[in-house]
Amino acid sequence: MQFEKYFSHLKISLNFAVRNKILKKEIQIMANHKATRKDVRQAAKRRDRNRYYGKTTRNAVRKLRTLTDEKAYDEALPGTISMIDKLAKRGIIHKNTAGNLKSKLAKKITLKPA
Repeated sequence: MQFEKYFSHLKISLNFAVRNKILKKEIQIMANHKATRKDVRQAAKRRDRNRYYGKTTRNAVRKLRTLTDEKAYDEALPGTISMIDKLAKRGIIHKNTAGNLKSKLAKKITLKPA
């Protein structure tokens, strides 16, 4: 799976960090109920994970846009589109935003000067 290639290390590092309290940030929890406190902790983890996925994909898109070689662009495009699809599937970006972004990237191939 293409996605695993880019994000395979994340699952291990997040679990390691949580277990060893490396990435534990100081979260001020105002909640009084046990379940609500847990929700706050889970939301913080999800936020960090989503930021990572989004940032990694954004960097891949930036890198793709800077490519001038058509062959390299054609090779990098499917991987980047796959990453965008994963973000939409996870709900990190809206599906229409993902579609617009993929469309712009695919159009760039046809607009390249010969």
